[in-house]
Amino acid sequence: MDNNIQSCCGAAKRSAITKKNMIDNNQSITAKETSSNENMVLIQGGKFLMGTNDPIQNRGDFEGPVREVAVDSFYIDKYSVTNEQFRQFIDETGYVTDAEKYGWSFVFYQFVSKELEKNISQVVQQTPWWYVVQGAYWKHPEGPDSSIDQRLDHPAVHISWNDAQAYCKWAGKRLPTEKEWEYAARGDLIQQTYPWGNELLPDGKHQCNIWQGKFPQVNTKDDGFFGTAPVHTYEANGYGLYQMIGNVWEWCSHPFYQDTHLMNPEYKEFMVMKGGSYLCHESYCNRYRVAARTGNTMDSSTGNLGFRCVKDL
Repeated sequence: MDNNIQSCCGAAKRSAITKKNMIDNNQSITAKETSSNENMVLIQGGKFLMGTNDPIQNRGDFEGPVREVAVDSFYIDKYSVTNEQFRQFIDETGYVTDAEKYGWSFVFYQFVSKELEKNISQVVQQTPWWYVVQGAYWKHPEGPDSSIDQRLDHPAVHISWNDAQAYCKWAGKRLPTEKEWEYAARGDLIQQTYPWGNELLPDGKHQCNIWQGKFPQVNTKDDGFFGTAPVHTYEANGYGLYQMIGNVWEWCSHPFYQDTHLMNPEYKEFMVMKGGSYLCHESYCNRYRVAARTGNTMDSSTGNLGFRCVKDL
């Protein structure tokens, strides 16, 4: 069995560029006085069939086999955490993200301005469409000359697992477990490929924000978007949740490898990510499926990586 995480639109890890650990986990985060359930959905607990046996699965990602698992009831955000929400968190806490501490983050090459591109000196060797952009972080997603001012209802990106955990602590919430995330994403459907069924384009209608065209050269934008889309775009799934696949990858709470005897030591610090992103394409990264999974290190951040929260009853 191949125990490597296959190349993926979201697998740019920070350690591919630097071995330095700039992370100080001693930032003090005080939880808000009240934790709101606004824009959250109550998911009733139960059992479901998790994973897939479909031949299209990425076996190195351990998507299968299909197994029955039980989930307790929980609340989950309808949407990925937005730029507006994340900005409020920063304003109230003064938190400094991992991308800011390192001074750079990964940006898809077509989003980098011609002026900034002149100074790009590092790319990810196996996935050269990821540029190392100095000054890229949640507030400046494509670098210092970019802004979120017109994207406040888009998902916050360049969010590391550490950053997401800090936000959750402030909001009185937590990251979902992988089984919670997949249970919610399935929207009460049984072993369907997508949150709405088995057909990617039912009646020819786009249901998610992924790559159309030839990756990574040409995106025809048939779904209406090149980068991120507003979090309320497209139809909700059966549980009323938006964009559980496509748009941005979303962090889960626990390690990618649950069976340590299968672990590739290179990936021992990887945490689970689910959902795929606007860079996913069937020719390269078909992880815009509810059973699909990948992982990254806790301090890694990219322009297609965000999160949503859950909350216990």
